[in-house]
Amino acid sequence: MDTPTKVNYFNRHPLVKDFLSLVVFIICVVLGTIVLNAFVFRSYNVVGSSMENTFHNEDRVIVNRLLVSWDHFLGKEYVPQRGDVIVFANGAASGPLTCEALSGHADQFLIKRVIAFPSERVVVKNGEVTVYNDEHPDGFHPDDDTRIDENNGPKTNSSGEVDMVVPNGELFVAGDNREGAHSLDSRSGLGTVPYCRVIGPVLMRIYPLNKISFF
Repeated sequence: MDTPTKVNYFNRHPLVKDFLSLVVFIICVVLGTIVLNAFVFRSYNVVGSSMENTFHNEDRVIVNRLLVSWDHFLGKEYVPQRGDVIVFANGAASGPLTCEALSGHADQFLIKRVIAFPSERVVVKNGEVTVYNDEHPDGFHPDDDTRIDENNGPKTNSSGEVDMVVPNGELFVAGDNREGAHSLDSRSGLGTVPYCRVIGPVLMRIYPLNKISFF
């Protein structure tokens, strides 16, 4: 005599099985997206003209969070390279940048280029940015290493008058479009940026499609 084959609940209700499979799939996708966005990659839209001609309004960029996440995992602050274009969390317009969260701010995140590091002296005069440190006591122009031409990299002329030493644990940053009031940055009232506010360096531009490129 044959033993009756047991039919489980999901065999008797295939629609329920399909629905639960879909729910699990959606949960995995959402969790995966959250993890990627928090620790691996994050995307931002460029707003305004402060980074022209390197980036333009409505360009879409991918920021590399992996480098920051790894350094934080090792228990240290992430420090970008000189000349890197970074995205960082903005501080309140009425005060210096701190490490407190700033949700809902119109310019919650900014994109600028790294110019100088702690203990380095930065002088902006006669349209030039000069950095002084132990390696270069007579000063050097950091833009010389990042300016490809007038259409790619920092523009030649930098407005403003600055003479300051970068505080410990902070960065001096500037937009590439430094003529006039195009860029609010460390030259023009933004202040220096604490390491803890750095989201990460720009890895690539993904939009517009005809300008996809790595950085």
